[in-house]
Amino acid sequence: MQKKFAERIALMNAMYRLPANSGPVVPDDAAERLKKFKTILTEEIGEIDEIIDLAQNQGPAIDIAVAIADLLGDIIVYCRSEALKYGIPLEEVLDIIMDSNESKLGADGKPIYDTNGKFLKGPNYWKPEEKIKNLLQDRMQK
Repeated sequence: MQKKFAERIALMNAMYRLPANSGPVVPDDAAERLKKFKTILTEEIGEIDEIIDLAQNQGPAIDIAVAIADLLGDIIVYCRSEALKYGIPLEEVLDIIMDSNESKLGADGKPIYDTNGKFLKGPNYWKPEEKIKNLLQDRMQK
């Protein structure tokens, strides 16, 4: 049976001797770590320009799709690995964020979008930060 994604990330962090924490921690060097993480993500996001060029030059659809998939996958792997370094239960955080996103529907129960396709906040919207804070505080106390 194949291991779950989170388990594979834990094995990867161990293999590459990256930090891994079972509960939320903020290390003394968090600012420095975040600067490095930002650099890595910025490099990854920079690859979007190459994909845009490929798409604008009518590159093969499969090559564009593979490039997009690789880009998104790399970003998710980096983010999941980073969450493990801080002991953040990312899947649970994502559930809270998704619940919050689903609260953005308009009074009629339909999505509201801006001109870029981003979801706008409806009348029943609630911010996820308080629930995330409660989750992390609970985990820090265990």
